[in-house]
Amino acid sequence: MNIIKDMKIISSLEKIYDCDKMPTEALKSLSLLRNEKTSFQLAVEAEEEFKGTPEITTSIKGLRIYTVEHIKSDLPMNKKGTDNYFRFSKSGYYPDLLLPVEGEVCFKKGITVLWFEIDGALNEAGKKKIEIKLSDKTVSVDAEIIGADLDFKDFVYTCWFHTDCLMSYYKFDAFSDEYWRVTENFLKTASDYGMNCVLTPIFTPPLDTAIGKERPTVQLVDVYLNKGEYTFNFDKLTQWIEMAHRCNITYFELSHFYTQWGAKHAPKIMATVDGKYKQIFGWKTRANSRKYKNFLAALSVELKKYFEARNLKDKVLIHVSDEPAKSGLRAYSKASGHIHSLYEGYKIVDALSDFSFYEKKIVSNPIPANDHIDKFLGKVENLWVYYCGAQNKDYVANRFFCNESVRTRVIGYQMFKYDIKGFLQWGYNFYFKRLSKGLIDPYTVTDAGGYFASGDSFIVYPAKDGTPYHSLRLKVFNDALQDMAALNTLSKLAGKEACLEIIEENGKHNLTFKAYPHDDKWLLSTREAVNAAIKAKISE
Repeated sequence: MNIIKDMKIISSLEKIYDCDKMPTEALKSLSLLRNEKTSFQLAVEAEEEFKGTPEITTSIKGLRIYTVEHIKSDLPMNKKGTDNYFRFSKSGYYPDLLLPVEGEVCFKKGITVLWFEIDGALNEAGKKKIEIKLSDKTVSVDAEIIGADLDFKDFVYTCWFHTDCLMSYYKFDAFSDEYWRVTENFLKTASDYGMNCVLTPIFTPPLDTAIGKERPTVQLVDVYLNKGEYTFNFDKLTQWIEMAHRCNITYFELSHFYTQWGAKHAPKIMATVDGKYKQIFGWKTRANSRKYKNFLAALSVELKKYFEARNLKDKVLIHVSDEPAKSGLRAYSKASGHIHSLYEGYKIVDALSDFSFYEKKIVSNPIPANDHIDKFLGKVENLWVYYCGAQNKDYVANRFFCNESVRTRVIGYQMFKYDIKGFLQWGYNFYFKRLSKGLIDPYTVTDAGGYFASGDSFIVYPAKDGTPYHSLRLKVFNDALQDMAALNTLSKLAGKEACLEIIEENGKHNLTFKAYPHDDKWLLSTREAVNAAIKAKISE
């Protein structure tokens, strides 16, 4: 009896669960541009457990292989989630973690899935073949690297980076050698998969923090107060920026100047006061207090000098307060007005979805959620978009464990159509419970202690050696960014209308943030059509 019952190459959009059957169709071919990464999977159905090493025959360089591991979710989706989610009402195990293959692979009885990644930057343009042999089975896929490059234009992508979570998980001190080593490892992976902007904690970010409580101090700006006069040291900030530049991060969004959900208080700020290190602002500080305003004014003078001396003014994003609601409009309006007066000429942005904040000119650069963006389209220059746990219905894109992967990837086409200039998500590596009430183990607790649907709060896993393990969601979202960039490339060659004709199939459907074909084949065939059009144009 043959150990392997069936073996197929399948697309990166397939998700196979322990109780699933083998897919009926195999992936026969794929294409990518020169500076692109693309992935496919190998599904192996075995009659019994066995160990084996796939034999790969190909001229492609740098082929990376991972096992797809299932991770438990106790909260796949909250009760408000609707439409097109996998098993959202049940806890269970979901395919998500990708572990690098080193040596033999343990294949289980049933279906084991391997993830393969091609890096076009390591290869010359041309047609290639990848042949995979395991036991008595051999399968293959044709791959073509097209002689053109993705064009990301001036798009900005940030997924909030939480160094205090790394400190807490790995148990090292802020700004120790280990802090800088691990932080750079995680930031480099973020950059490798599309991120070019990093949340920069000039002060400990006042994000997802219980009222009256605090997160571990990760303040990059040293503050001194002597005889009533403020001075500042930016050495740690300089080290941060140099590290970010090594990772090809070019934009820096400063941590918020006021607390989340309404700008009512100051963030935690530590200072050396007449020789004694202590907290000078925090939950007990009202946002409009004179002392805090004076502090912000003194800081702004030196901070602007610092950034402008390094030609970074156009690379800095300023935040007031995250996700203010209409009930907090008055407090946010005052805080925003003060920050705008201090940072004139800088880009000031905030995630919010109430159009009245923009209509009343309280925020100059709003970042609405993708289920509220319709009100902003065509009215806001340089519009961004974001999503978080609340975006769980109306078919809008997201990255939960229980998403179909097409729902994670489709946002690339959507952002291209509507000329979106940036994307924000809040959890690259949030390894705390909700409101930062303690550390979690992301391998066993994936929902921030039962509050956020699994997949919302982190997109990488912490490996023992201080590097991040990838999730399949990290790679699928990067594919979304690459889809957008490929359309940018084709748009330069053939015009935007030609691109829209391809993604909307000559008017067969009208792509919006809530409406699109919920179909892997549509998304994949559309991208192949884009690549074919690029190849045709550069061959003319």
